[in-house]
Amino acid sequence: MKIRMACTPEGTQVIGGEVNGTINPLTYFCENLSNMGYKMSLLKVDSIASALLKEYSIESNFVVCTMNPQNDSILQVSKKEKLPLWGIIKSAPFAIKSDSTEAVQLVLVNPYKVFFERMGLLMIASFIMLVLVIGCIIYQIKVIIYQKKVAKLREDFSYAMIHDMKTPLSSIMMCSDALNDEKIESMPELKKSFLGVVKSETVHLLKLINRLLTISRLESHKLTMVKEKVQLEPMLERIMETFKAKSTKPLHFTLNLQAKEVNADKEYLEEAVYNLVDNAVKYSKDEGEVEIEITSECSGGYSCIKVRDNGIGFSEEDKRKIFDKFERGSAIKSSRLGKVAGFGLGLNYVYRVMEAHGGTVTASSVVGKFSEFTLYMSASEEEDTENKMIDGKQN
Repeated sequence: MKIRMACTPEGTQVIGGEVNGTINPLTYFCENLSNMGYKMSLLKVDSIASALLKEYSIESNFVVCTMNPQNDSILQVSKKEKLPLWGIIKSAPFAIKSDSTEAVQLVLVNPYKVFFERMGLLMIASFIMLVLVIGCIIYQIKVIIYQKKVAKLREDFSYAMIHDMKTPLSSIMMCSDALNDEKIESMPELKKSFLGVVKSETVHLLKLINRLLTISRLESHKLTMVKEKVQLEPMLERIMETFKAKSTKPLHFTLNLQAKEVNADKEYLEEAVYNLVDNAVKYSKDEGEVEIEITSECSGGYSCIKVRDNGIGFSEEDKRKIFDKFERGSAIKSSRLGKVAGFGLGLNYVYRVMEAHGGTVTASSVVGKFSEFTLYMSASEEEDTENKMIDGKQN
């Protein structure tokens, strides 16, 4: 390397030496100055660093030090300040000796406060954006899970609907073919039996359709309950006789009616209790007698009807969703094995009917021992009117 000087002061000595291409030329310059007796002043470097930091509005404590890059030991510091073990930022060491045994380094003490103050709004905005993105992802995952659940419910409902409608339709078609045969005219008893089957299956289909329509109207609050004094014993006797006639399992009913009548819509209340008894029979144990206890009482301005059975029961997990529409869970799986069939609307129907009455329904169970459903409704028309007036004011 050639160094040319236009004006060389008198007495100037030019010292040359071998140059390593990997070392900064300023390192040789500083080393030569030191060899000539002009050692680097840390105080002056400290002042220069202070001016530069102020120029960039960085208000942070700092220390200028000389150190040995080979073992990271500190040789000298510009200030008597103890350096913490963390919360500091070090500059890259700048060698002032060609053998890399001494270098200058700037150490910023706790500069993060300055950075956070300057980047505070940006960091807050970034954090809010991150939260929004995470929230959107979680929401999207929930939507996907919900869509899968809806698809599964649709599949299960379609299977149950086809199963429950195909059986009575097949029976009606078979009986219709038999009734069209001329030979049936000579067998009046058999003809009467076939007509009974047709009527029974038609009523069954009509009930299924009416149940779907009723739930739809109840959900949209387009159905009004026509309340009257309903005598419980005759209503329950009809339900018991129906199940005793059609059930293939031995049934034993127990009635304990402390309240003889309730204030309700007769048609929908009877259908609700019918559904509870139907559930008790469907989900009974494979062996033994099906025991169903129906009790009624009136207290605290409310009438209640309890239906308790000795069936398979249900878990606490199932209890949380047992009144949901189309919720059948394991029942759908068992129906595909040829056991229990249905739409999964029975308990949802009961829930909607009680809601329309201004009452409620509760459930309790122990798996393998019993299930109990309790219908609560206002005991009198006056209290019904008061409840509606209170609801109207609250709305």
